[in-house]
Amino acid sequence: MSIARAMTASPPRICCREIVKADCESLSGLLTSGFGKSRDHWIQILNRLAKHRTPRGFPAYGYLLEADGEPVGVIFLIFTTVQVNGEIRTRCSVCSWHVKSPFNCYATLLTSRAYRRKDVTYVVVAPAPHTLAILKAQGYECYCGGWFATIPSLFARSHGASVSAVTSNIRPGHDLQSAEIDLLLDHAGYGCLSLICESGKIRHPFVFMTRKIGVVSFAYLVYCRSIRDYVRFAGPLGRYLARRGVFVIALDSNDQIPGLFGRYFDRYPKYYKGPDRPRLGDLSYSELAMFRFAGDRVSRSKRPRLFSSGDTGKV
Repeated sequence: MSIARAMTASPPRICCREIVKADCESLSGLLTSGFGKSRDHWIQILNRLAKHRTPRGFPAYGYLLEADGEPVGVIFLIFTTVQVNGEIRTRCSVCSWHVKSPFNCYATLLTSRAYRRKDVTYVVVAPAPHTLAILKAQGYECYCGGWFATIPSLFARSHGASVSAVTSNIRPGHDLQSAEIDLLLDHAGYGCLSLICESGKIRHPFVFMTRKIGVVSFAYLVYCRSIRDYVRFAGPLGRYLARRGVFVIALDSNDQIPGLFGRYFDRYPKYYKGPDRPRLGDLSYSELAMFRFAGDRVSRSKRPRLFSSGDTGKV
């Protein structure tokens, strides 16, 4: 029986449950109609979630809302283990969510199931503008108010550092742990640029995602150990990227960044809820880093949404 017929005959049977691999085909259709992106785009996202090292006990994809056995809503969640002050904690990047009309009134079932873990820090790094009021009502707080753009290759010094791309031959050591190597290799697989900046025989990891506005390339900082590390090595990193045609580097910020020459933009905020306030300079395993694919491009007509995926939060 179709959903339309079921609704005229009797109230639909609503179920909220964890997404499993067998749901992927039907979900791609729901998401294609909900967001307008191609079926292949959503299949690639589902494949990346399937390969992600989700911590034990957490859903690999997220949660599904069903009406009489047919999917009518979805929320994608990326669970990751991170270190916070030397402790292993769990972070969840909340990605695309969508509830099909006329089932909007059941959206709270989806979000309440997704947010039930009080020991998890939930982050939304690319909220759609119309969902900001919803996020605040759900208890989210802003942790990043904007971004800082700079051209470090022109101003910053090298401090005797060298920069190289990460390869599969990289090995752990006292200066680089296995978890960081996994992060670097994973993000290289997502199409990001994973780099090692070596200074004084100490390796410092960095990850950037590169994008284009028209013919102009820029890089956004996805991961570093601290913003201080980036400021220290902005020169060699900037010159490495400049030699590859990327001159502008942007990073999360709440104001001007001491030690860098550039401009702060108070746009495209990021939010969190949970026990651990996210630190700036870490967008690893977020939708911004994981869900960019070959051929993605920021058009000039969409320039105001430069650093927002536009997917998160369609209800």
